[in-house]
Amino acid sequence: MELFNNGMFWALLGAAFATLFACTGSAKGVGLASEAAAGVVAEDPSKFGKMIVLQLLPGTQGLYGFVVTFMIMLNVGILGAPVQVSLTQGLLYFAASLPIAFGGLFSAIAQGRAAAAGVSIVAKRPEESSKAIVSTTLVEFYALIAFIVSFLSVMSIANIK
Repeated sequence: MELFNNGMFWALLGAAFATLFACTGSAKGVGLASEAAAGVVAEDPSKFGKMIVLQLLPGTQGLYGFVVTFMIMLNVGILGAPVQVSLTQGLLYFAASLPIAFGGLFSAIAQGRAAAAGVSIVAKRPEESSKAIVSTTLVEFYALIAFIVSFLSVMSIANIK
């Protein structure tokens, strides 16, 4: 099939994967944290500020996926000057998208679970919110590794023919 021999197809499939999976994980993670926070805020609205931080943290993976998608689209000429994308380059863009696609998916869900646990801490001991936030951000490290690997990979592909 001609479509599978097209570098642009593979590059855009990679761009779609980066955003689709990372944003799916972020939506799930933010949802988990938000569900946990809703009950606490209903009981004590003054805790909303501390809850919102925990709810937002799992959303970063979706942003990382979007940045990788944006960089792929710039590099292949979708958002800039048209560029000829070889099959090799297209497959490399696809491969480069996988770390943030799947790293983002799984780390965002894990981070949402950590944030939901942090909500329990803040519900009982609001003065300990920084511990809940630090525990939740530990998961972010792995999302950052996935993002950096994808980002650096995407940036190096344009020079490969």
